[in-house]
Amino acid sequence: MAAASAVLRSEWTKIRTVSSTVWTLASALVVTVAMGAGLSALVNSTFDQLGEAERLTFDPTVVSFSGMVLGQLAMVVFGVLVVGSEYSSGMIRTSLAAVPQRTTFLLAKVAVAGVLALLVGLATSFLAFFLGQALLGGHRASIGDDNVLRAVFGAGLYLALIALFSMGVTAMLRSSMLSLGILVPFLLLISNILTAVPKAKEVARFFPDQAGKKIMQVVPDAMNAQQTPYGPWGGLGIMVLWVVAALLGGCLVLRKRDA
Repeated sequence: MAAASAVLRSEWTKIRTVSSTVWTLASALVVTVAMGAGLSALVNSTFDQLGEAERLTFDPTVVSFSGMVLGQLAMVVFGVLVVGSEYSSGMIRTSLAAVPQRTTFLLAKVAVAGVLALLVGLATSFLAFFLGQALLGGHRASIGDDNVLRAVFGAGLYLALIALFSMGVTAMLRSSMLSLGILVPFLLLISNILTAVPKAKEVARFFPDQAGKKIMQVVPDAMNAQQTPYGPWGGLGIMVLWVVAALLGGCLVLRKRDA
């Protein structure tokens, strides 16, 4: 147990002493809250210009999370940096020499980074919600409304899971540049484009980001959202499976290949 505690402390020291990881987490909070607040104020001022269908399925909670696309990007970068920086700097050899149990090493890294990502994710989701609702004026929702607390809490979980998924992918690829080159286009472009393609959207709805975002919806068909064969928790469950698969893949690569 003492050895495990030492590994956890080591991973905590690595993360908090590297300015890039700290600033990335901070930017995840700031850009998400700022963009959500700006779009909430804009929607409030232009609400009467929305179409009838959009007004009938208006989801104020989703509007306050409009900045999640940028927060997601920051969490991807955070997850990639936590794992990839050791490979790019060559520190992975020193780390594995100090902790020969490679599974323990990766689990400690995932645990520390995951807790940090979850704390920042929850702080981000709650701040984004309360500020966004304040700016929505008479169109706002309350945290006590049906399913709103679930959506706000789920938004924080979503950001943390994105970071963990990125860590798993980076552990498999062992390169920050390659991981960012795959994850950023996939999550920001390809996934969203495929949801608009009739044939491909049947598959794209099961991608980790598309499934996970369902947890943030309070109104099922909010703002012309795509219908899915799963609900909010089902979508989050699909995303968890993606994360587990990525981390298992990363663990296998770490154990089988030389540093």
